[in-house]
Amino acid sequence: MATKTGAKKGEATPALTEIRWHGRGGQGAVTAAKMVAELALGEGKYFQAFPEYGPERSGAPIVAFTRVSDAPIQVYSGIEHPQIVVVLDSSLLKIVDVTKGAPDDVIVLVNSERTPAQLRKDSALKDGRLYTIAATRIAVETIKRPIPNTPMVGALTRITGLFDIDDVVTFLREDFGKKFPPKVVEGNIAAITRSYEEVQGE
Repeated sequence: MATKTGAKKGEATPALTEIRWHGRGGQGAVTAAKMVAELALGEGKYFQAFPEYGPERSGAPIVAFTRVSDAPIQVYSGIEHPQIVVVLDSSLLKIVDVTKGAPDDVIVLVNSERTPAQLRKDSALKDGRLYTIAATRIAVETIKRPIPNTPMVGALTRITGLFDIDDVVTFLREDFGKKFPPKVVEGNIAAITRSYEEVQGE
């Protein structure tokens, strides 16, 4: 269920999409949250992206947040009731209640080699719509580094429809092209497009 904000009485209320990211330090969760926000900016939308303050050492559990809206965003706290939860490390499912506060129809995307049915059977995930993507493997095969954040954005693009995949690829070419050599840019594009095609849902 989308949270509504910013409309006058009698007008259609624009949707506020709230995404909560769970990962470990070094996996790029904060970078992914910011990437989605930058994509929203390219679509002319309002956005927020920020981490939850705490230890960000390598391997430590971290949380980040992204808000995307058609109207100015009037809330500035962490996201307690996310419509979308993205989990960059499936081992966190054993130690963190990733769906805490989420509605029953929450979308949950997990970096895992297992199918959604297999993962649900072996975890505490009982509600919501569950999707999985082998993001770490895809990252190793395309970017040559086990950092799953870019593939997770590709899968998120597919299952939410927040952005068009062609717009995401254009963003990568333009934004990453300013920072990285062509080989790295093309590797990230391959990671995005593969995960867009390979994400699995129940």
